Amino acid sequence: MSNLTVSRHFVQAALTGAEALGFDTREMLRAAGISPDLLRIDMARVSSDQFSRLMQVLWNRTGDEFMGMGPRRARTGTFATMCALVIACPNLEAVYRQAYQFSRLFEPMVAMELETQGEKARLVLRIEGEIRDPCYFLRESILVIWHRLGSWLIGQPVELEQARFQYPRPPHGDEYRHIFHCPLAFEAGETALTFDKRFLSAPVIRDQAEMRQFLKTSPADLLSRPDESNTWTGRIRALIGRDFSRPLPDFEWIASELHTSPQTLRRRLKRENTSFQEIKDLLRRDLAIYYLSRQELAINDIAAKVGFTEPSTFHRAFKKWTGVTPGAYREGDRGTLKG
Repeated sequence: MSNLTVSRHFVQAALTGAEALGFDTREMLRAAGISPDLLRIDMARVSSDQFSRLMQVLWNRTGDEFMGMGPRRARTGTFATMCALVIACPNLEAVYRQAYQFSRLFEPMVAMELETQGEKARLVLRIEGEIRDPCYFLRESILVIWHRLGSWLIGQPVELEQARFQYPRPPHGDEYRHIFHCPLAFEAGETALTFDKRFLSAPVIRDQAEMRQFLKTSPADLLSRPDESNTWTGRIRALIGRDFSRPLPDFEWIASELHTSPQTLRRRLKRENTSFQEIKDLLRRDLAIYYLSRQELAINDIAAKVGFTEPSTFHRAFKKWTGVTPGAYREGDRGTLKG
């Protein structure tokens, strides 16, 4: 099963370019295994598998890796060609500089430019020309893909110190906490990611064979399946596991397993814009959504599986997470939502 779910907002935002170009986006959703009815629920979420499939459907149908949102068309295969170039780079700094030079070959340019000052490094978004990105999805995608590609190439996450956005905080801004795991700044002078310069000297550890495998599902998987293994949030999710039918480990045990003090771990989670309670709640939510897609499971059984002794408590919690009852959510997933 998928570890994470993706907000309905990102599903709809991803389709805005294709819709403007006249594509049948309902058919695209169905091709990705997503019920269009589900998106009528304001707080609905889809699995990372479904979102990854939707990205691939979008790129294939539009023939455009900018999905109809960019200042020009990026033909399918552009990202793969860039990856074929940067795999030969010796370190992360060379990767980002080579990728920028590649992106400059196309006009108008869409790229992330590496800047360094003192001990800090920044990837700054550079877009020339007019874009059609009302929900900011193209800009978010570029930031995420360049950051996660670099992290994958060096085999460790590039820990972000700040994510800056040139636009006001959008209604879905709360989701950014779980995407970037760092302090956020909106209405900034530029859209950029800041991190410690030491990451630039990290060597590229991937080879051509790994890159070929990686490209089978990328960049779709970079957007839908972040490598959280080295964030504190991801480590805690792994330690908690998926069996909520038994008592969960307490925070002190988690801290000891991570070889840190509870006070230090709380500070680290605060820096990642989350808390132990929120991590547990979101794990329960994602598990509940996964189990609801398995039509053979009764809702009361799902309540027990995600750690609720009383079905009524589960119903209240699920409605808080998604805005609807588990039954209504399942109807949306089936494509039989009434009203």
